Amino acid sequence: MHPLAVVIPRIAVVIPSGQGWKQVGELALAFGLSSLIGIEREWRAKAAGLRTHTLVGVGAALFLLVSKYGFSDVVGNGVTLDPSRVAAQIVSGIGFIGGGLIFVRGDAVRGLTTAAAVWVTAAVGMASGAGLAILALATTGGYFIVALVFRSVETRLPRSRYQTFRLRVLYEDGRGILRHVLSESTRLGYSIGNLDTQPVQREVRGVPAVAVTIDVRGQPSPDPLAVALDDLDGVLEVAMTEQGGD
Repeated sequence: MHPLAVVIPRIAVVIPSGQGWKQVGELALAFGLSSLIGIEREWRAKAAGLRTHTLVGVGAALFLLVSKYGFSDVVGNGVTLDPSRVAAQIVSGIGFIGGGLIFVRGDAVRGLTTAAAVWVTAAVGMASGAGLAILALATTGGYFIVALVFRSVETRLPRSRYQTFRLRVLYEDGRGILRHVLSESTRLGYSIGNLDTQPVQREVRGVPAVAVTIDVRGQPSPDPLAVALDDLDGVLEVAMTEQGGD
């Protein structure tokens, strides 16, 4: 070797593994199964539908793949990683999406099933990304049993004698009648669920009016409440539009 020659050390470049067709197939499995769950939610016109569920499932699968393979170029030389930490963070993070889908109004809670569906979709995506295809397929099948079969089972279960009813009340605008409507409802033992107010475009009995639709739960019949509300000063009309639901 020439005395002035400079020895340049060879630097080994480690390319992260886990970018083959196997991982693409796992992402495709997450995409397909998440889409199936999303289609069912979309068909029922829920707030989180096809796109949301598909993205949640694929995102969860990709996070898990990154956790498994994305740090292979830095492992070694005293560096160790715990792939389960990313999986745990997915479970925690998906709660923010689910929490945004749940609405509480009075004694009524809406969106729990959709939030649970998003949670299960994330789990299906994680199982797909982990290579647990059988578990992902079994969980997806179980979801559709719950979403489709259990719904018909619920309709056949014996019901409580305390039912939910939907009332439409017209009252004079600007007099604070709504608080009297609500207080009278609770005084008679009814609980208030969903509540929606809308101004009436025309005058009723010569005065501006507001219509409120409320779900009330209590006695087997809404008749005692309807009579009591109709007797309130400022209430113009009371009618039961349909039986409500929880």
